[in-house]
Amino acid sequence: MKDCELSNIDIEEIECFLEEIEKSFKVHFLNNELIHITKFGQLCDYITNKIELENCSNCTNQQAFYKLREAIAIILNIEKRTITLNQPLTDLFPRKTRITDIKKLETYLGFKLNILRPHHWLSIIFSALFTISFVALFFILPIGLLGILISITGFKISHENGTELSLKTIREIVKKMTRKNYLESRRNQNTFNKNEIENVLIDWFSNQFDLDKTKLTREAKLF
Repeated sequence: MKDCELSNIDIEEIECFLEEIEKSFKVHFLNNELIHITKFGQLCDYITNKIELENCSNCTNQQAFYKLREAIAIILNIEKRTITLNQPLTDLFPRKTRITDIKKLETYLGFKLNILRPHHWLSIIFSALFTISFVALFFILPIGLLGILISITGFKISHENGTELSLKTIREIVKKMTRKNYLESRRNQNTFNKNEIENVLIDWFSNQFDLDKTKLTREAKLF
């Protein structure tokens, strides 16, 4: 989907995405507040100006790494200096204790990382069951309803107990923290770096909608 343009993204998807932006930057948008914005650069500027905190020039990615490194060192009882940005997560979180360790890490950080998922084959099975059950509703209602219930329950349980890592390295977690938990990743949550917000949003939009970053220019049209 890298060839997709920002203007091709459904407005409903962007509106849902804005809720995540509100959470990360601790801002709130009123209904139709952004209706006058038509370009990506305008959106970046508006969000930046919406953050009413002290501007501080330090790097959030760096602070997120230090915070994550300290948390991992304490949870796993290892030396901080042994934890590097390019370190594979599988080295730190073996499958046997992965769920427990990640939960402890999230508790220490104070927010969810959401880096665990079920096996892909489980998702495929429950997706297929849901589709078949939906069709069955038109022929044998009780069986269709039962199948949908089983598939939804299966999805929920498999995601709650997933042991597959959705990210590969410490660096990827740091970038995700900076996107989805921007202020919580900073040493002082009453500050932000005005100069890095646009780059954070570029990275976030690219990751969220699988867009080529080179197409996320300030003149890129939103709708």
